[in-house]
Amino acid sequence: MESRGPRNNRQGVWGWLSGGRYGVERKLYILHRLSGLALIFYLPLHVYITSIRIKGSEEWEGIMRSLHHPILVFGEYLLFMAFAFHALNGLRLMLTELGFFIGKAGRPIYPPVSSVQKQRSLVWLVMIIAAVVILVAGYDFLI
Repeated sequence: MESRGPRNNRQGVWGWLSGGRYGVERKLYILHRLSGLALIFYLPLHVYITSIRIKGSEEWEGIMRSLHHPILVFGEYLLFMAFAFHALNGLRLMLTELGFFIGKAGRPIYPPVSSVQKQRSLVWLVMIIAAVVILVAGYDFLI
């Protein structure tokens, strides 16, 4: 059998982000990837700042005072938004992968109803919960 070699990706990063005409699920897919990347990039910074605690309480208090700038507090809130969205969307994806909210297989009829349409209510429910969590936490973060 002949090997075709690597596929030619003409779209570049847009091909990674875009994937067709699937509606809101595709947007959630993009946001899930971006929020995961943001959390991964934040992790080494978090470990470094937490490790300063080992140097003593004076050093720790100093770094905590310097991190209480309004711009950094807002950045922390954006990080929380990414975490809340990523966690709740991940829960939705796990439930879907386990077969919940997909519906039972039936006889194929025209026009076909895809499982994406059957799980749309779960998408909106999870996003409403995420919005409520983000707004309630925003009150605590920003006020």
